[in-house]
Amino acid sequence: MFPKWFSKWNRDNPVNVEWPAVVVGVVGVAVIAVTALVTLGQPFATDSLQTGPRGTGMSVPEFKADLATPDPIIATMFSDEPYLPEEGEELAGDIYQNVQVLGDLTDANFNRVMGAMTRWVAPEQGCAYCHGDGDLETYGQDTLYTKVVARRMIQMTQNINENWDVHVNANKQVGVTCLTCHRGQNVPSGIWYQLGEVNKSAEGWAAHQNRVTPLSQYTSLPSDALEAYLLNGEIIAVHDLDSRVAGVPGKDDYPAIQNAERTYSLMNYVANSLGVNCTFCHNTRAFYDAGQVTPQWATATLGIQMVNELNNEYLVPLKDVYPQTRLGPVMGDAPKAACMTCHKGAQQPIQGTNVINDWPELAVTEGAPSYSQ
Repeated sequence: MFPKWFSKWNRDNPVNVEWPAVVVGVVGVAVIAVTALVTLGQPFATDSLQTGPRGTGMSVPEFKADLATPDPIIATMFSDEPYLPEEGEELAGDIYQNVQVLGDLTDANFNRVMGAMTRWVAPEQGCAYCHGDGDLETYGQDTLYTKVVARRMIQMTQNINENWDVHVNANKQVGVTCLTCHRGQNVPSGIWYQLGEVNKSAEGWAAHQNRVTPLSQYTSLPSDALEAYLLNGEIIAVHDLDSRVAGVPGKDDYPAIQNAERTYSLMNYVANSLGVNCTFCHNTRAFYDAGQVTPQWATATLGIQMVNELNNEYLVPLKDVYPQTRLGPVMGDAPKAACMTCHKGAQQPIQGTNVINDWPELAVTEGAPSYSQ
């Protein structure tokens, strides 16, 4: 069929056609895949929340599949509407001993709230987690630290709902209950402790780098950002707008580079706690300008102020109540709250589910709530 010279040349010059075939096949599959994506659409489609002016890149993209996935804790939530009090009904404070909070509730509503707290915080241990294994006559005793802490946590929850409504309910009524942080666990996730000497720079070659810790999100940024801004209430500051400023940075009323690092460490923590990026709150062309921020910036600022109050007024003072096993492993300090304690990676805790609707008793700091039909 072919000339003899061609057959001889072909035998003397064999060609490996396998690799060219593989290359052609891979290119062909890639072309088909790209064509399918363009024609049928991206299978891992994203949705974008615009946070600032168009064309500035101020948006928060998320996979639609992730947005459509409900928080697992939502499936465990239950409804238990309050009982409308009847005139002359006896109150919990008159029935039981040593009721220092929620004593203005009727017996039915008091036990309704107590039952909910048990399911939110100690579903396995039940009432015994705070009251011990004795009979009802012993429930008024403060023999277990868990009961003393729980009482203070009720007051903290009421304070959040009543006095920090501008942060908690910035978009709609959401509220907080024990479930917001505990989610069926005795000890909430997302709490933090001081790390003491670990905050100092590492030794050796990395003498000017901070040690990597969970509180720095496993970066070499300072690990004391939560302590500085969510406990000590220090001013969040990055730099001075003037190129040359007289004096010593960090001492003469303007921030040093360490302040910038510490601020970035906090911002990194906040971003991870809410599952967002910088443009959720800031215009990246002018981080320092409060006139160019998004509405979320104000909500986040109030949240920082709220956490400062919660740590200093409610959580830190409980140090002497906790057993040694519940204190920090380095400094022996009480567990403290931060953004992750409630948000757990979501822009709104429990994806913005209204958790307070059936529990108005946890939204007032004094007396019983105003029940309605």
